[in-house]
Amino acid sequence: MQPLDDLIKPGLRVLFCGINPGLVSAATGHHFARPGNRFWPALHLAGFTPRLLKPAEQGEILDLGLGITNVVDRPSARADELSKAEFRAGGENLVRKVLEFEPDWLAVVGITAYRDAFSLPKATIGRQDRTIGSTRVWVLPNPSGLNAHYTLPKLAGVFGDLRTAAALPDLTGSAA
Repeated sequence: MQPLDDLIKPGLRVLFCGINPGLVSAATGHHFARPGNRFWPALHLAGFTPRLLKPAEQGEILDLGLGITNVVDRPSARADELSKAEFRAGGENLVRKVLEFEPDWLAVVGITAYRDAFSLPKATIGRQDRTIGSTRVWVLPNPSGLNAHYTLPKLAGVFGDLRTAAALPDLTGSAA
């Protein structure tokens, strides 16, 4: 299976960073494509998008100042199939991308992935003290349906906190 292409360009407001592509995403070429993944609904409910986008419409987020990459490029059925070494190498690669493209914010979607990629075992959800160059860092919960601790409304609320911190408008009312 091939890794997914990044949705990235210079000047993004927020670069979302998944853990790694799942098998459905790798097969379709679309980020967060597995049915039951709540990334796209959370993104919309938090006000980042004017309507609920389907994974196949992922390219539309670039026009909204948003992008997507992954910590680890290798597709797998589950994130726990990835090694600590893959996470550390992925963290180094992610730093290079962030320094090259300079998004305002990097939002890592998955606290364990962030902790492992950057060797920060005590990191918590939310805004981080560290920056990468001038890019501020935020950690979001994993939107996988397997993460039952976060309901969709709770997930959307945490995504909304990032949107507010990034000073982005709430686009949910603009599709009426």
